[in-house]
Order: sequence, then C-alpha cells, then structure tokens
Amino acid sequence: MQGKHLYEYAILRIVPRVEREEFVNVGVLICCKREGYLSCKLTADLSKVQALDKDADLQIFDQYLKSIEAICQGRVSESPIARHDAPSRFRWLTANRSSMIQTSRPHIGFSDELQSTLNELFELFVA
Repeated sequence: MQGKHLYEYAILRIVPRVEREEFVNVGVLICCKREGYLSCKLTADLSKVQALDKDADLQIFDQYLKSIEAICQGRVSESPIARHDAPSRFRWLTANRSSMIQTSRPHIGFSDELQSTLNELFELFVA
C-alpha cells in the first residue's frame, strides 16, 4: 500500500571539477507540497570530494551546504529565497545549473512518515 504523502526528492551532489563531470553524493532534499514540508539531510564528511580533486576547498563546500540547509529550513535571515514557500524553495534548489553544487532530477514517491523516508534515502544514496 502506498504512503499517504506524495513527495519529491533529489540527491545533492558536489562536482569539484565541473569539466570532468565527476561527483560525490553529499545529501538528499525532500519536499511534500501538500504538507508544506521541505527538509534535507547532509553528510558532514566531505573527504570523498578530495578523491576527485585533491585541491578542493572543503570549507567552501561546507559553507554552500550550510546555506542550502538554511534555505530548506526557511531561515529568512540567511537568504531571500528562504521567504518562498517550501515547493518554490525546492524548485529553486533543484533548478538545472552548471556549478559545483548540483542535484539530480527530482523523483517522486509516497511516504507515511517523511522524516523516516528522508533518512532512508540518505542511507541509500549518500551514506
């Protein structure tokens, strides 16, 4: 039986050298429009990034991930994007871009408990 919440999720990636198109999965974003829910789970260990680029500045990536987390939480003082509703913030975060922080295309699913689903997706794709 399907869960009661229709949700979208995307995998958050760091691409230290965009021209090489190699990436490391570092987090998961999940959004449920009906519940006005947007959350993310991010890894604290960015050491895999240096396997792709030994000169990568992990502090910069850590700052980028913290700003993504602030947007997910809707902390207005951190970003004007945080003023938008959860689905709009999810769309902004998952917009196609050629940068060092990227997401997969959004995927959908059903869940009975969104936080548990976020944890399961994190374990499946990041941990």
